[in-house]
Amino acid sequence: MTATLEQIRAVLDHIVDDATGVTLGQAVRDRDIDLGGSVPAIRAEVGYPLPEERRGALLGQALAAFSEAGLGEIALDLQWKVQSHAVQRTLKPVPGIRNIIAVSSGKGGVGKSTTAVNLALALARDGARVGMLDADVYGPSLPTMTGATGRPPSHDGKTMEPLEAHGIKVNSIGFLMGDDAPAIWRGPMATQALEQLLKLTNWGELDYLIVDMPPGTGDIALTLSQKVPVVGAVIVTTPQDIALMDARRGLMMFNKVDVPILGIVENMAVHVCSNCGHAEHIFGEGGGQRMAQQYDTPWLGSLPLSMPIRVQADSGRPTVVADPGSTEAQAYQQIARRVEGRVAVLPRDMSARFPSVVVESI
Repeated sequence: MTATLEQIRAVLDHIVDDATGVTLGQAVRDRDIDLGGSVPAIRAEVGYPLPEERRGALLGQALAAFSEAGLGEIALDLQWKVQSHAVQRTLKPVPGIRNIIAVSSGKGGVGKSTTAVNLALALARDGARVGMLDADVYGPSLPTMTGATGRPPSHDGKTMEPLEAHGIKVNSIGFLMGDDAPAIWRGPMATQALEQLLKLTNWGELDYLIVDMPPGTGDIALTLSQKVPVVGAVIVTTPQDIALMDARRGLMMFNKVDVPILGIVENMAVHVCSNCGHAEHIFGEGGGQRMAQQYDTPWLGSLPLSMPIRVQADSGRPTVVADPGSTEAQAYQQIARRVEGRVAVLPRDMSARFPSVVVESI
């Protein structure tokens, strides 16, 4: 049977891409469908990384749909390209960086930095060009967690080159100060230092820049959320009630400055005894999921309270690179893929993102 353009479109419009929740038809233009050969040739471009196993799954889903429709053989070419998305109305994107993602927590001690660095590495493992900025001026942990050492070089005396670790570009105030040197700065100085780290670093072309935000919703976190052009934020919490209370404040802070919430990650959700295998919810159970439901926010996944995660981060080889086949690494990878899908469907035009919003000064 020779398929018509309308028949092909009808099938594409019923194939829901699990990564984004939208149909494959939205990734295909009429000019991407060629009916001149022996079999219809279709080119589809999705807005998130497509490693081979992910490409194979989407291709299999599409071919099965065409077979069920009785349209016979087709040639489907799946491609991907991460696009730039809208940032806060009052800000301009950083040249070369397609999407800046803030990873935040309402309080310290919930594993935000460990989650952020493993998220960055998981995005890179999928094939994306990734950078990471350590915005926690008073407690920079990126040098330790990535194992990167040395001072970022400068070729012109004005800008600096990021360091590289495990395939991602990184920069942190920790690279510019001694290991034990405290940052005795007031809020405006700290904020200015972070703005300079962001804008004076030669990041090159990046699909994603992960920003490890300072904990809490104080002056620095608030000012950064207003001055860093981000496309969305990931909230990290533990199931503990006190952590959830603070995480809600962080979520509301981003809502206040018109930054979309990409989703919630529940860290330290369960501890599995390495000797007997007993699972125990030390910090409570399901709190992050309930928070996601309460605020109609995507649930990105949960991570265990695991000694290997801590040991690997302390050694400078986080879980995603130290043990990529582990259950923990796979959990990070799944969270990264949900973030990729969430970013891919964000508005690309600022007027579409904020059709009638006036940004308040808070």
